[in-house]
Amino acid sequence: MAESTAQIVPYADRIDADIAALETGARLWTVLTVAQRARLLGRLHETVGAVASEWADVAATSKQLGRQHPLRGEEWLTGPYATLGALEAARATLEKLAAGRAPLDGVRLDDAPGGRLRARVLPAQPIDRLLLSGFRGDVWLEPGTSRAEARDAAGLAQLHPDASGGVGLVLGAGNVTSIPVLDVLYELLSANRVSLLKVNPTQDALVPVFERALAPLIEPGFLRIVRGGGDVGAYLTQHPAFSHVHITGSAATFDAIVWGTGDEAARRREADDPKLTTPITAELGGVAPVIVVPGRWSDADLRFQAEHIATMRLQNSGHNCIAGQVVIVSSEWPQRAAFLDALRTAYDAAPARPVWYPRSDEKVHSAASDYPTARRDADGSRMLVELHAGDDPTALETTEYFAPVLGVVSLAGTGQRFLDAAVTHANERLTGTLGANVLIDPATEASLGAGFDRAIASLRYGGIAINAWTGVSFTVPQLSWGAFPGGSLHDVGSGLGVVHNALLLDRVERSVLRGPFRPFPRSIGALTQRKGVFTVLPKPPWFVTARTGTAVSARLAHFRARRSWPGLLMTLARAFRA
Repeated sequence: MAESTAQIVPYADRIDADIAALETGARLWTVLTVAQRARLLGRLHETVGAVASEWADVAATSKQLGRQHPLRGEEWLTGPYATLGALEAARATLEKLAAGRAPLDGVRLDDAPGGRLRARVLPAQPIDRLLLSGFRGDVWLEPGTSRAEARDAAGLAQLHPDASGGVGLVLGAGNVTSIPVLDVLYELLSANRVSLLKVNPTQDALVPVFERALAPLIEPGFLRIVRGGGDVGAYLTQHPAFSHVHITGSAATFDAIVWGTGDEAARRREADDPKLTTPITAELGGVAPVIVVPGRWSDADLRFQAEHIATMRLQNSGHNCIAGQVVIVSSEWPQRAAFLDALRTAYDAAPARPVWYPRSDEKVHSAASDYPTARRDADGSRMLVELHAGDDPTALETTEYFAPVLGVVSLAGTGQRFLDAAVTHANERLTGTLGANVLIDPATEASLGAGFDRAIASLRYGGIAINAWTGVSFTVPQLSWGAFPGGSLHDVGSGLGVVHNALLLDRVERSVLRGPFRPFPRSIGALTQRKGVFTVLPKPPWFVTARTGTAVSARLAHFRARRSWPGLLMTLARAFRA
């Protein structure tokens, strides 16, 4: 105990000084007008853009991706690109409010199944029709929310800029570099809450970059950043100065913070006496399904969607809370064998990369122990588990591997019967409610009609992607990010509350992203046959099989930073070589 205290004490003085600065900053924030806050975000956009190259380089290097590695582009998209887009969207919301308009002005509202209201938030501006050509995104509000209620509440804390949310603690994620930054931004805007950000040790190398990128928040006392391990985290979560805690991590870490560990946790749960008395929100991941609705697919469709699924699992080496983990396929689909062949090929062909996140190799070994006949790549780090009759799916469906382990589960039926069974299976058998993916060809979706919409409404997930990956939703700031409502301190599931949500909507239930089933030029069929979604995009740069992914991703981030239209045209030209 003495050694642990000795380790914490050197941090305590600095942390307390940081908190004192933040308390001053919290008061200053309430003095700023909404228009001044919008200009502050504009300045923040400049400083983030100025360090974008270094940000992406340090992040890729920390994940053991060499300078010529074909997947370094991931760090451009999930780091500076996502952050720059979020700042642009948040600034647009503040500018609307400052001008006396509502965030939902100009946004179409319509009805969704189950008495829900739906805000059509993507595309949000003309450039979205090019950068995310063919993609549409909606935020669904909780059942019973009226149009007037939605409009009146949009803006959250920015409707009352002089009401302080105090000082909050943000425990940053270690896997994706923009997560802690975006969490801090959402705390500031949704709750008027300044933040002490504790970075995960995996991101220590990025702290100097963050300090320059976020200088407009640090200088006036709206943000402080600290490093440290579990001892520092424990000190912080018990500090009385914080009005709120937000964590992105695992359910096990959440439970340790809220209830403690071992006998203490059991005793506290029994007595309903949480160790943490400060309000907490959390994003905690889960086991994400990929529902493949059977239809008549061409060979090109099979290859493209197989690469799509491989991307859902292998992006960031599977160290994503939203990584697709369980593919649900019909045992009666005539093309099932061809699809599985294409999936094996795509999974094997994806570029090799390290399993870099701490202890993730243990998860791979655990999966290998549970499924000794699973297909593995040459170095044993990548697994494809195809379950057969008699195999126990429990481990696959309840363990968030957070590693390159992908499973395939088969259910009977076709058409609506299969889709309904797959939705029930995902809701009842898979751990977590963060995100679900559905792949369906245009003809099959048209044949299902309203039954397809009802099935989507029945999926109890905070993020749903149709012919897209929910990981893309993360980079769309107008969409919400978080678990389906219903978690609690006793049973947190995939978390509590939402983040992102740049329009600052209240009573959010979920977000739904739709993408094109076929890329350009095969998407031309959507125009000639009037089925499906047309897109001008070829293979997206986030696909792990995109040959020009790194160059295109870097150029897209530079465009977000500088709005260079000639540069964007060059980027699109490179994209067509993917």
